[in-house]
Amino acid sequence: MDRRGAQQNVPLDTVEETTQRLPAVGLVATPENGDWIASEIIRIKENGYRAIVTARRDEDYEALRYARMLGAKVLSPPSDWTTAPDAQERLTAAARANGYPGLLYHTDTSQRIDFEASYEALRSSERFVIEAAVEPVVESATRILVGIPAYNEASSIASVVEVVDTYADEVLVVDDGSDDDTAAEAKKAGATVVEHETNGGYGAALKTIFTQANRCDADHLVILDADGQHDASDISNLVRKQRETDAHIVIGCRFGQEAETEMPLYRRFGLSVINLLTNLSLGIFSAESRVRDSQSGFRAYNREAIASLAADDSIGDNMDCSLDILYHAHSNGYQIEEVPTTIDYDVESGSSHSPINHGITLVMNIVRTIERERPITMLGVPGVVSILMGFAFAYWSFFNYLQSGEFPIGLALFASCLAIVGILAAFTGIILHSLEVYRQ
Repeated sequence: MDRRGAQQNVPLDTVEETTQRLPAVGLVATPENGDWIASEIIRIKENGYRAIVTARRDEDYEALRYARMLGAKVLSPPSDWTTAPDAQERLTAAARANGYPGLLYHTDTSQRIDFEASYEALRSSERFVIEAAVEPVVESATRILVGIPAYNEASSIASVVEVVDTYADEVLVVDDGSDDDTAAEAKKAGATVVEHETNGGYGAALKTIFTQANRCDADHLVILDADGQHDASDISNLVRKQRETDAHIVIGCRFGQEAETEMPLYRRFGLSVINLLTNLSLGIFSAESRVRDSQSGFRAYNREAIASLAADDSIGDNMDCSLDILYHAHSNGYQIEEVPTTIDYDVESGSSHSPINHGITLVMNIVRTIERERPITMLGVPGVVSILMGFAFAYWSFFNYLQSGEFPIGLALFASCLAIVGILAAFTGIILHSLEVYRQ
C-alpha cells in the first residue's frame, strides 16, 4: 500500500489533528502476548514514537487493557472480523487518519524493534507501511557465529554448546518449538536462544539462523546439529578453508579417505544415490566440480551467502532445505568447497527421521527441480527417445506383417503408446523450457 492510497473508515478511540513527525508503530494483541505488548509500548514511548494497537477478533484481551493503561491508541476490534479489513490494514488506515508519515508494523513477539534501522528503512522506501526492523539477538560484528537448530534436544544441547563455544565468538540456538527443556538447557550452557512458538521444521530453524546472522553481520556462520554427531573441532577447519579459498559455502564432507566416518552401509548407499542425483540436477558432471556430500548439515557460510540466503523465501521449512540451499548457491554462482569431517552416529539422541521417508522426499525434490529447471533434459530428451523407439517398434510391426501376413496388434499398440507418450513428453519439455526462459 503506497502513501497515496485512500484512507479507510476504521473505529478510532481518538483522532489527532496534528501532523506527526515520526511514524507510528502498529502492534497486534493476542491472548498470549500481553507482557510483550506492555514492554514494547514502554520502549516505543521511550524512543519518542506512538503505538497503535488492535486485535484480530472482537475480544478484550489483557494486552489491549495494558495498551490503554499505557496510553497507546487502541483500535476497537471489529465485531464481524470475518469480513473486516485485516489487522495491518486497520492499523495502516489509523496511522493515515492521525497524520503519521508511515507505519512500522511489528508482530514478532520474540524480537525487539530496532527503531533507528526501522526509521531509515521507511524513509528509503516508497511504501507507507513496512515490517519493523528488529534488533539482532546476537552481538553485532560477530566474526564466527555457530548456529544450532534444535528440536527436543534437552539431553545433548548443553554439552554441544559448551564444546562449540570454544571455537566460536557466539553460539546461537534456535529452539524449534520443543516440548522439553531444550531452550532452558541451551541458555544455561551460555548460548543465545531464539524460541519458535511451534515446530516449523529444520529449514524454518535454519532460516531464523540466517536472518540473525545477517542482522549481526557475522563474517562466518557455521551450522551444526544439536545431537552431538559433529566434531566441533572441525569448525576451525571449515572457517580456515573458507578464508583460504574465499568460498561462499564450505561443507563438512563425510566421504573420502580423510573422513573417518563409520557410516552404516544402507545410509552410505542412499546418500551416494542422492549425491549423484543432486549433481545431475545441478548440471555438474565432472568429478572435480561435484558436491560429494550434498546432505551434510555441517556447513560454513560467508557474509555474502548469509545475506542472500536470509532473503530467499524459496528455502523450504523441512529437511530437504539442504538441497534448496545448494540450488540457491548454484543459481547465484557461489563457490562451494568441502573439507573432510568425522560424524559419530553412535549418539544417544540421533536423528529420528526415517531414512527411507527422508530419501523419498529428497528424490522427489530433486526430480521436481530437474523438471522445473531442466525440462529438456528431464522430458524433452526422453520424449525424443520414446518417439524413436515407437517408430522402431512400428517398423518391426509392419515388417512382421509383410513376412507373416498377420498383423501384430499388441506390438503395434505398444509402438503407438511409445510414440504418443514421447510426443507429449517432448512438447511438454519444450513448453516448460520456453516458460523458464521467459521467467528468467
